[in-house]
Amino acid sequence: MGIIQCRDVCKSFGEKKALDHVSLDFPKGKIFGLLGPNGAGKTTLIRIINRITIPNEGSVLFDGHPITQEDVARIGYLPEERGLYRKMKVGDQAMYLAQLKGMSSKAAAEELKKWFVKFGIESWWPKKVEELSKGMAQKVQFITTVVHRPSLLILDEPFSGFDPVNAQVIREEILRLKDEGATIVLSTHNMESVEELCDEIALINRSRLVITGGVTEIRRKYGNNNVELVYTGTEPVRPVPGTFRVLSDEDDSGRRTAVLTLENGVGNTEVLKTILDQSVNISSFRELVPRMNDIFIKLVTEEE
Repeated sequence: MGIIQCRDVCKSFGEKKALDHVSLDFPKGKIFGLLGPNGAGKTTLIRIINRITIPNEGSVLFDGHPITQEDVARIGYLPEERGLYRKMKVGDQAMYLAQLKGMSSKAAAEELKKWFVKFGIESWWPKKVEELSKGMAQKVQFITTVVHRPSLLILDEPFSGFDPVNAQVIREEILRLKDEGATIVLSTHNMESVEELCDEIALINRSRLVITGGVTEIRRKYGNNNVELVYTGTEPVRPVPGTFRVLSDEDDSGRRTAVLTLENGVGNTEVLKTILDQSVNISSFRELVPRMNDIFIKLVTEEE
């Protein structure tokens, strides 16, 4: 059972349907990618989970029971629209937000100081938020999202505003939090981050759930039975009817790279055997699995 279970969730704003019978489970202890183009309904679903808004139909369960405001205190939510009070001092702002999540003043101060030291930003404590750059403010908001050690983290475009070095720091923290047992929902358009971090994903488009499942399984499902063959030989590898076709074959000073399409039901072992019969020396042979970015574009385009 997932930590969050959405059952036939519907939400409309006037004539616009934001969510249309969306059912999803966010598995415990995993990083779950919530994907979709702008306006697909992702943010509406996140706001419903956080009880910022309520669905017109359907239900949301937290650990098996209807979600309550007390459960929301166990959620850390980093919205895409960042919101710190610009005139407040950083330390005062962080303390305020930590206490809103139920932490005592003493516990909040202790935990925040640990995070500020970890990120090397102790000197920011007395600064005003308006003195910080976008990336600096983003670090502070990430800390205030995770400081109360939530069971569920919902991060909406968490790498926005970060340079590559700091983005990697945040990635490492996300993975560490997962290792400590947190469930993380990652809403992002960065497909590289999805492949690197996510165990499972769901794609929402035009208010409906399009696909959900493991990242590896989905990538294999949308593969085209293509493999890459790197080899040497006196002649280009020849297609074998009923076994494989040759899509391309390029020669680089005697070292050739071919892309083959396997016929349905044909395994790698059979293909390799027929290739070896052609008296070539194989250097490498690997499946060409499509990237999540290509799958995202394909599915969204087909929907439209």
